[in-house]
Amino acid sequence: MSTTKLISATSIAAAMVVTTVCYAWAQSSGAPGPRARDITYGADLWDSNHDGIYTCDEWKSYLDRTFKLADTNRDGHLDKTEFGAIRKPGTVFADADFGYFDENQDGKIARDEFVGKPNEFILRNDKNGDCRVTPEEMMGTSDAQKMPNRHDKRF
Repeated sequence: MSTTKLISATSIAAAMVVTTVCYAWAQSSGAPGPRARDITYGADLWDSNHDGIYTCDEWKSYLDRTFKLADTNRDGHLDKTEFGAIRKPGTVFADADFGYFDENQDGKIARDEFVGKPNEFILRNDKNGDCRVTPEEMMGTSDAQKMPNRHDKRF
């Protein structure tokens, strides 16, 4: 195995361990039902400035970093094997479907197909449509009104 592939494999493994630890910690802290699962599934990893506000830009940056780590052969696409490496239990992508990301169904996922996907957590919780989920919005205390389909053009 080349040094580059070993470093890439090690980086992916380390990211998965950190995500799993975040998931386990949140589960042990009595996190509420399935909707809270979105946060426990790695939001701490994609909240890059750790301010507790989850933004579209942070999500896209996280997807970009994940894509770069997963694209082990550096061809600009994820094949099913590379994609499988990010679908580990306890990660953001544990239940992800290859076909969902492979929009043109060509058997590979281009960077734009991957990074362009919206985050369901943001879509569900961003009450005022500003592409940011605040702690108040997560607790349901925001005065903002939910606007339908407001994120479609922002992602």
